[in-house]
Amino acid sequence: MIEKIRKNQFLFEELVKRDFKQKYKRTMLGMAWSVFYPLLNLIVMRIIFTRFFGNDMEHYTTYLFAGNLVFSYFREATMGGMNALTGNAHIFSKVNVPKYMFVLSKNVSAFINFLLTLVVFFVFAVIDQVPFTFKFILIVYPIGCLIVFNIGMGLILSALYMFFRDLSYLYDVFTTLLMYMSAIFYTVDIYPPFMQTLFLCNPVYVYIKYIRIVMLDGNIPSLAFHALALGYALVAVLAGGIIYKKYNHQFLYYI
Repeated sequence: MIEKIRKNQFLFEELVKRDFKQKYKRTMLGMAWSVFYPLLNLIVMRIIFTRFFGNDMEHYTTYLFAGNLVFSYFREATMGGMNALTGNAHIFSKVNVPKYMFVLSKNVSAFINFLLTLVVFFVFAVIDQVPFTFKFILIVYPIGCLIVFNIGMGLILSALYMFFRDLSYLYDVFTTLLMYMSAIFYTVDIYPPFMQTLFLCNPVYVYIKYIRIVMLDGNIPSLAFHALALGYALVAVLAGGIIYKKYNHQFLYYI
């Protein structure tokens, strides 16, 4: 895969630039929306949910921002990946290039937005007086797992979307449901232990919780938690790779 990307490096770089520029095309603020959009979302969520969930929670702003940050990156990367093939059919139908490059370019574009928002997240953590420790470097691990997980989900969704166009509507509903199941604005401590365990079946929640454990609790997650985060990422990317390998030759018939 890496060798093919290097062979088509120019095309890949142009795809990333195009995807990133298209998002802010004809907007007055341009790239600044990468910062303002999550901030506006955070402000709205804080105003609404602080009264109900965050009154007794220390560093609630950072808690809320961590959840919103991870989930927004997941949604942008996977929804972009889902439309990657149909949106670039005019290219790969005429030029023989690896089709997964289009999914990867969407993920890189979403990751750039994520990094810009991550900087703002750390600024808010400072304002929220979250004590910084050397353990913060550990959030690289869940972010790395999330990158791999998003790529895998993008591969799966883009392949399925070629055959089932109804998927876009179903996935929109699914992501809304997933948002409420990811404990973005509430804490799972209000639920009994067995319910708290069920939340770990949600990969997005696992990545959110990892960051919160490190930044807000000042602890290092267990080895089992590390294995769970990595396991979700590997399963997603392996499943995506298998689906692409099996159905790659059929995509042209469904353009």
